[in-house]
Order: sequence, then C-alpha cells, then structure tokens
Amino acid sequence: MRMTASRILDGKATAKAVRAEVAERVRALRAAGVVPGLTVVLVGDDPASEVYVRNKDRAAAEAGFAVRTVKLPATTSQAELERLVDQLNADPAVHGVLVQLPLPAGLRSESILARLNPAKDVDGLHPLNVAALWTGAPGLVPCTPAGCIEILDRHGIEIAGRRAVVLGRSILVGKPLAALLLARHATVTVAHSRSRDLPAIAREGEILVAAVGRARLVKGDWLRPGAVVLDVGINRMEDGRLCGDVDHDAAQGVASAITPVPGGIGPMTIAMLLANTARAAARASGLDDGARRLSS
Repeated sequence: MRMTASRILDGKATAKAVRAEVAERVRALRAAGVVPGLTVVLVGDDPASEVYVRNKDRAAAEAGFAVRTVKLPATTSQAELERLVDQLNADPAVHGVLVQLPLPAGLRSESILARLNPAKDVDGLHPLNVAALWTGAPGLVPCTPAGCIEILDRHGIEIAGRRAVVLGRSILVGKPLAALLLARHATVTVAHSRSRDLPAIAREGEILVAAVGRARLVKGDWLRPGAVVLDVGINRMEDGRLCGDVDHDAAQGVASAITPVPGGIGPMTIAMLLANTARAAARASGLDDGARRLSS
C-alpha cells in the first residue's frame, strides 16, 4: 500500500521555535541577575565532535548563554579530567556541563559522567538523572530523546495508545527514548542487533525510531503503512553526503510522516541542550517557575 508523499517533520523549523522560547527564558533570567552558564568539555581532536561542539557553542551564544569550550589533548589522564569536572561542579557561574562523547581510548566515560553534579548534567546521563527518567522524578533528560518527543508534540502527533518501536538500545537514545515514550502511554518495543527478524518488528511500529547507526538500514517494506518515522541516524556516505538510518526514497509514500537527514533530529538535539541548560540555571537560582518543561 503506497500513500501520497510523506509529511516532512522539519527539525530545523521546530528547533528554531524551541531556541526562541529558550532565548526568551534566558532574557528573563538575565533580568533577574542570572546569566546561564554552559561549559562544554572536548577531549582529543575528533573532527565530528569538533564540528558538533562549534554548533553548540554558536547556538548557546545566540540564545544569550555564557558559553565556553574547554579543549583538552587526547593525552589527558583520567585524574586530570576528573579534577576539571570537580572544578566545574564547584563553580556557581556554571549551570550546565557537557562532556562531549566519545572520549579518547583509556578514559572511562562512565566514571566521568557519574562524577558530574546531576543538577548540571545537561546531557542527562548521570545515574541519578537516568533513575529519575525511569521513575518519573524531576531530572534532566537526554537531549536527543527529548528532541524526538518535542518534534512529535509540535507536529500534533499523538503518542498515547500507539505502538512505538525503537531500533537501538544505546544510553544516548534508545533506552531513554523508550522511557519517555512509556511515560507518554505508548506501547514500546526496543529492538537491537541481536533481535530476530528486525523487519517484522519494525513493521509493528505506528511510531518507528531508527537509532542504530547503519546507513539506510530501514527499507520501505520495513514500515507499517502510515507509520511516523523518526530517523536519528547520521551517516556519511562515500560521496561525502549525509544520510540517515532509513532509506528515505523507499520510505516516501509508505510513512505518513518522517524526519529528514540532515535537518531533522540533529537540530532538535542542540535545541534541547539549551532548554536543559536554561532549566538548570533557573533551578539553581531558585527561579524555576514550573513552566512546561521543554524536555518532558
């Protein structure tokens, strides 16, 4: 069954709206004497991470944050990185800390993430924030999954009661997104590299999230007709172009709506990072007014 062309869920436009709301909140915080501070820690010289960090810095500065990036060599030791994290935890001018992953070989990311002050962990990866996500307690939510929920909400796509399939079980996307979808009353299946018959599992999804990191893995016949497809993958092809985990040409006319790559979930991730940082600054300053959490 083929449908008309799939509706494009424009992440750029949606992220622009979120960033505008965040900038308004930052102006209110500044008027109250609070300058939200974000520090990004970049270890090593991974080109993709450097580009991503530059985009984060630019977006944060445009929204009115005091933002800085601390660049450390790949030879940085575990103890040196831990000392830096301790300094940032103790600095009252820093409301959000993001340690860019992956870290160079030899550095234990789990220990670094657990060392962060959970109130400043704007990536939402501290064990206490992970626990809060699964128990429904207040906390900071990982940015990419939060962006997925936000883009569904802002396009008027119902979540409650629908069958959602998440392809991928990473701590960055798959697992936290499953928790967010469950909290919104979806029936959730998480599939992964060892799942049997991935195409059959994928076809169950009224909402299908592809977050596996394999270029164009999901074909058109993997999709339930009318499914809403969120393509989280960002893969570089041999000709230098970017593509997602979904074969978009094959998905057209089968999916009712789909996020593009690029221009889909990527911009939403940065927007939700800014939302988390503004939220952390408001909470730290006792100015959290209980307004709708963008990352909920």
